[in-house]
Amino acid sequence: MSGHHLHLRVATTEEMLRVYDDGNVVRHALAFEAALARATLAPEIADQIARACTGLEVDGETLAAEAAHAGTLAIPLAARLRSLLSGEAAAAVHRGATSQDVADTVMVLQARDAQALLDADLGRFAEGVAALVEQHAETRMIGRTLLQGALPTTFGLRAAQWLSGVHEARGDFLRACRRALALQHGGPVGAHPPSERLAAILGLRAPVAPWHGRRVAVAGLASSLGVLIGALAKMAGDIALMAQDGIGEAREPDIAGRGGSSSMLHKRNPVGCQVAITAAVRAPGLVASFLAGMAHQQFERGLGGWQAEAPLLAELFMLAGGSARAMAEVAEGLEVDAAAMARNLADADRGDDIGKSAELARALLAEYRSDPDALRDQ
Repeated sequence: MSGHHLHLRVATTEEMLRVYDDGNVVRHALAFEAALARATLAPEIADQIARACTGLEVDGETLAAEAAHAGTLAIPLAARLRSLLSGEAAAAVHRGATSQDVADTVMVLQARDAQALLDADLGRFAEGVAALVEQHAETRMIGRTLLQGALPTTFGLRAAQWLSGVHEARGDFLRACRRALALQHGGPVGAHPPSERLAAILGLRAPVAPWHGRRVAVAGLASSLGVLIGALAKMAGDIALMAQDGIGEAREPDIAGRGGSSSMLHKRNPVGCQVAITAAVRAPGLVASFLAGMAHQQFERGLGGWQAEAPLLAELFMLAGGSARAMAEVAEGLEVDAAAMARNLADADRGDDIGKSAELARALLAEYRSDPDALRDQ
């Protein structure tokens, strides 16, 4: 049994865990070394190195210990590749690159895989919430401000605000990905332009210059994940409050074995919302740590700052992935109790005028429906 899934699986998805498992780190590092050889060396030498990358069998625990001892994965990995080769091919392994080139490019390749998973769940989420807006644009309910009953609104408008908020955050996230998902390749001190051929082989953007000491783009990606997690948690918090005893306006889907209590069998807890809210508790500290590392990019290669980024970004992606999947499932199966909404509105005695609520709900939905990619492409 894995030693970490009990801790992590509750917060994320199996697919996201696979993106960030140790085997995938090694696979991407070997892909970098093979692509580097093909982009910069004679074909016959490159072929030998690429075959070594494909045939290398690695014991994960041993390699992890060696990487910890060396201070970087690239050193023991390159040594293992050289041991499978001889002559000019052995001497050419890792030529023209440095350990940070490998580490940063692996981080970016994993982020690319994670982006695809996350965006798929965000699309599923958006469609689930859009269906709620369509169905409940005119479903009257009491609006609440500062946790107190205020004036009437509609559930459709509340849901439309969830949709619009996450859609905006999704757009910022995808724009941040376009900036950050770039090859890192600059050699020992970053004095060489990144290889466009290497970037093309790996399917990454080739930047004008190496970014190993310039962490703005990856910090922006981390920050966008924090905002996205917060936007998802807004919906989760609202639904959790609406599901309380005495309010009962909405409940998470009734799924066998999910949301129960180990000691109170009558309970139906909003555990999907719990996943998103817990992620929002954890994310700000991770983003803050990422930003703090920007001050440690000394000279051409920093000490202690960029080395902290990969695990922070991995955790942010895992939390975002867990939140998006959980809230997509909540949106798709949310049980809306319009009768309870009407009853709570009547009990509040605030009248029945919903103003422009239904119109605004439809306007936000139309903005999304007219072009789901509009906000993301700005």
